[in-house]
Amino acid sequence: MTAVSGRAEGRWRRMAAPLGVLAAGAAGAAFVGMVSPYEAGHYPVCPFLAVTGLSCPGCGGLRMTYELAHGRLAEAFSKNALVFLLLPVGGYLWGLWTVASWRGVPVRTRLGSRVAIVALTGSILVFWVLRNLPQGRVLAP
Repeated sequence: MTAVSGRAEGRWRRMAAPLGVLAAGAAGAAFVGMVSPYEAGHYPVCPFLAVTGLSCPGCGGLRMTYELAHGRLAEAFSKNALVFLLLPVGGYLWGLWTVASWRGVPVRTRLGSRVAIVALTGSILVFWVLRNLPQGRVLAP
């Protein structure tokens, strides 16, 4: 094996994880797009919702994915605005990871900083509370 083919083999080995995550995400989205979450019995009920009767930050995520798979952006946004708005951030992070893996360098981003993590956590908590208040019913799935 030559040095060039060894580098190429190492590169593709490094790409296995990001490509595997992409494949799993695409397969999951395709499945949800084909199997409606609006019909009872296809998916388990959210445990938090079942116990408390309140929506968690992820409630409506399956319906959002279903609507996205069918190209209905407004409906998708209405099912879970937080997850909908975080999808581009996830795509950006996946892109950084993929490029870093291809180059064989560590991922560099400020989105892992303490400030960013506290801001994200705070946003999730505010969304969680608001969607369960009468004034925030528009955020409920």
